[in-house]
Amino acid sequence: MGAYILRRLLLIIPTLLGIMIINFSLVQFVPGGPIEQILAQIEGEGDAFEGIAGGGGEIEASSSSEEYAGARGLPPEYIAELEREFGFDKPPLERFLNMMWNYLRLDFGESYFRSISVIDLVLEKMPVSITLGLWSTIIAYLVSIPLGIRKAVRDGTPFDTWTSGAIIVAYAIPGFLFAILLLVLFAGGSYFQIFPLRGLTSTNWEELSFWGKIGDYFWHITLPVLASTISAFATLTLLTKNSFLDEIKKQYVITARAKGLAERQVLYGHVFRNAMLIVIAGFPAVFIGVFFSGSIIIETIFSLDGLGRLGFEAAVERDYPVIFGTLFIFGLIGLVVGILSDLMYVLVDPRIDFEKREG
Repeated sequence: MGAYILRRLLLIIPTLLGIMIINFSLVQFVPGGPIEQILAQIEGEGDAFEGIAGGGGEIEASSSSEEYAGARGLPPEYIAELEREFGFDKPPLERFLNMMWNYLRLDFGESYFRSISVIDLVLEKMPVSITLGLWSTIIAYLVSIPLGIRKAVRDGTPFDTWTSGAIIVAYAIPGFLFAILLLVLFAGGSYFQIFPLRGLTSTNWEELSFWGKIGDYFWHITLPVLASTISAFATLTLLTKNSFLDEIKKQYVITARAKGLAERQVLYGHVFRNAMLIVIAGFPAVFIGVFFSGSIIIETIFSLDGLGRLGFEAAVERDYPVIFGTLFIFGLIGLVVGILSDLMYVLVDPRIDFEKREG
């Protein structure tokens, strides 16, 4: 197992490098770079994209100072100073190599437009994403696993039929639409004023007692977590059900029942471990997927400032240090979590040996 883990760790290097090369290369062809954003703000146009749409031509992020000056009517010396400050006076290859060298030293730079380091910015937004990702995943597992087991035991009954219909309908409802419905019903939209409309905590959170802070936190996250979780039940529930159905039909289950074991002992003493292998082992990947995919729409509806909005705003503003810094960090974490998922398989079922399978 040690050799397998070492190979996977070494594979992270070319994989992450490939991710960064592809994304850095694509950015070179995207119009409206950070310098254009600043020039648009200086001239009071609000957004560089308006100038691009109205000018009848595209200006790449690597455009020369003459092109900038011609497009904006500003002194070439000022444009050259901006290019030097942002590092665009260097060739793309040199910029990329410098960026990767800084990343290897865990220096992710500073946001172009926020005057804060990328690490501090991510840490500032992380509580929202942790809240939505962690609680959505936990709730989905707590509901889906017992429900999936129950559906497998009562396969083909009316209970199985109507619960399948319910979770499929829930899966089909867009999260943002359900979020709006929750706001209208329970956040003072048209009916009840039970939950707060925005934010992760109240303005007087620091003045509350320990238990008051906990209550205030859960009071604020109830609606956004529900909106984030609504579509998470279907896949996990049906996966649990199908895993149990496959195991229930196997010979060792028939033997256990023939020995006179109670149905509960058969299900949770014999079937559960084998059936839950794929579900439990996939938990790290599921959590990281929910955590890093932060929904920009959910965060916007509930006025939450998380990683979803950060990524969207960085892309719109062409804030390259934030874009590439978060891409490197999250890409590295995602690759490491892939290894952890494999280790979870071995932990749940020691019979699995990835080294023998590779051989």
